[in-house]
Amino acid sequence: MPELPEVETSRRGIEPYLVDQTLLYVVVRNPRLRWPVSEEIQSLRDQPVFSVQRRAKYLLLELAAGWIIIHLGMSGRLHILPKDTIAEKHDHIDLVMSNGKMLRYTDPRRLGAWLWTKDFTVSTVLAHLGPEPLGAEFTEQYLFEKSRHKRTLIKPWLMDNKIVVGIGNIYASECLFVAGILPTEPAGSLTQNECKLLVSAIKT
Repeated sequence: MPELPEVETSRRGIEPYLVDQTLLYVVVRNPRLRWPVSEEIQSLRDQPVFSVQRRAKYLLLELAAGWIIIHLGMSGRLHILPKDTIAEKHDHIDLVMSNGKMLRYTDPRRLGAWLWTKDFTVSTVLAHLGPEPLGAEFTEQYLFEKSRHKRTLIKPWLMDNKIVVGIGNIYASECLFVAGILPTEPAGSLTQNECKLLVSAIKT
C-alpha cells in the first residue's frame, strides 16, 4: 500500500491536469473494486473540477455535484494519458477530460475504492480519521494525551488512523527509530519528552 508521501505525490501529479477542466464522462470497465464503484460516479457528465485534495491516504476530487473519493489500495495507480489511449487488462476506470487528457485508474488486485459523496466532511470513510501528521493539530500534547492508559504497543497504536493518519509500517518504524523509542513498549508508557521527539521525527 502506498505511504502517505506517495499519495501526496500522486495528488500533485494529477492536479494540474484536472483542476479548472471539465470532466466530460466516465468509463468504468470493471466496477468490482474493494467496494463497487458508486453509480453516481459512473453517470457523471460535464462536471467542472474545482480542486484535488487529500485526506489521509484518500484523494478527493471536488466536482460541481459532489466529491469523488479515491483510495489506491494495495496496487492502484493513477495515470494522466491522452484520452484515446487504448486500455489494457487492469485499467478499470477513465475520467475523460475537456483538455484531451484522461485520468486512468489501474489496479491489478482491485483492492482500491472509488466512492461518491455530496459532502466529504460527513463521509463515513473519512469521519473517524485523526489529524494529519504535518498539520497544526498534531502536537506533542495531543499525542501525550491520546496515549494515556493505552496498553496497545506503540507501533500499532501509532499506525491507527484514529490517532494520526497516514503512518504506515515503514514510516512508523523509521520515526520510532529516529526518536529512540522502542516499538514494543505500550503506548501508555510514552513520556511527554518522548512524544515531543516522536512528533518531531514524524514531521521531519
